[in-house]
Amino acid sequence: MNRVFSLLTLMFALLLSGCGYNTIQTTDEQVKAAWAEVLNQYQRRADLVPNLVNVVKAEANFEQETLTQVVEARSKATSIQATPELINDPEAFNKFQQAQGELSGALSRLLLITENYPNLKANQGFRDLQTQLEGTENRITVARNRYIKSVQEYNVTVRSFPNNLTAMVMGYEVKPSFTVENEAAISKPPTVDFGTK
Repeated sequence: MNRVFSLLTLMFALLLSGCGYNTIQTTDEQVKAAWAEVLNQYQRRADLVPNLVNVVKAEANFEQETLTQVVEARSKATSIQATPELINDPEAFNKFQQAQGELSGALSRLLLITENYPNLKANQGFRDLQTQLEGTENRITVARNRYIKSVQEYNVTVRSFPNNLTAMVMGYEVKPSFTVENEAAISKPPTVDFGTK
């Protein structure tokens, strides 16, 4: 009886090793690690925003509406609970992605408007924060690219035979990747207006 049990255990172990279970686990962990780095960079950006807003507020004539938009966008972006499970919920993932996009847009408008304020541009604190923010945006891009690559590898693994059978039995589904909110809008070249008519 022990011999039959040992033989069945060995056969089960061999079946598991050939079904892609370990590969699915590895790629799933890579996706989680890549997502954690994306969240880390978004948090770094969120932490920089209040400092940037405080430096800009010191400029007496600065447009209050723009500052309000940045603060509200940051609040919305940080209000979404960013858990590892977020990457398994396409609807929540989309909301999170949209909130981060709104913060990126508000920060871009803020930095564009600051060009009209020479005193602010000369402020060393503002320049340092602007440099840190630009560096953070680059880090976010790198982290998102790594996440996209990890998701691609994971999705190929869970969709390929025979791994797809194991994924189906174990409940592993395809994970969402980052998408562009309005693909048609970004495919058009930007309009540049130097104010000469």
